[in-house]
Amino acid sequence: MAFDDPILRDIPTAFETERLLIRAPRPGDGPELNAAVLESLDDLRPWMPWADHAPSLEESERNVRHAHVRFLAREDLRLHLFLKGTETLVGGSGLHRMDWRVPKFEIGYWCRTSFQGQGYVTEAVRGICSFAFEVLGARRLEIRCDPRNERSRRVAERAGFRLEGHLHNDTVDPSGWVRDTLIYGLLPEG
Repeated sequence: MAFDDPILRDIPTAFETERLLIRAPRPGDGPELNAAVLESLDDLRPWMPWADHAPSLEESERNVRHAHVRFLAREDLRLHLFLKGTETLVGGSGLHRMDWRVPKFEIGYWCRTSFQGQGYVTEAVRGICSFAFEVLGARRLEIRCDPRNERSRRVAERAGFRLEGHLHNDTVDPSGWVRDTLIYGLLPEG
């Protein structure tokens, strides 16, 4: 059943992959988010504009609560990646910059430093793709990244996305330099 207003969509707030519980942010997630971001700040700074400073516990909790509200309003579907059976945050992802008329979404992601190189983000992206296509009826998914971000590029490629475009001098990176953007796309038929 299609709805013109996304607020009327019943969207599950959690699903699982082999090793992960992937769920919407909840009030109270702030301390674990804070610990993961503080651990990973040096890895995040070159790529994530929001990683410009070490957040306080209060800032992290405020961030989580705003993300919770935006999820409920269907404005942004941020997702937290937890190790199954634990309260350990592996990283973050979600479906962003959506156009519900198509519907299409952009997948973003980051990984906590101590969990990098173990396939968690690729597993999460594959699970989020299935969720987007099967539950939300997505007709298109995108991953956009800086060409210099090799890890992000490899996740997109391992998850089956195809490079569709290279935008030159497209945006400004967190350090203020003009940079390019790669656009990867994935359709439900692969």
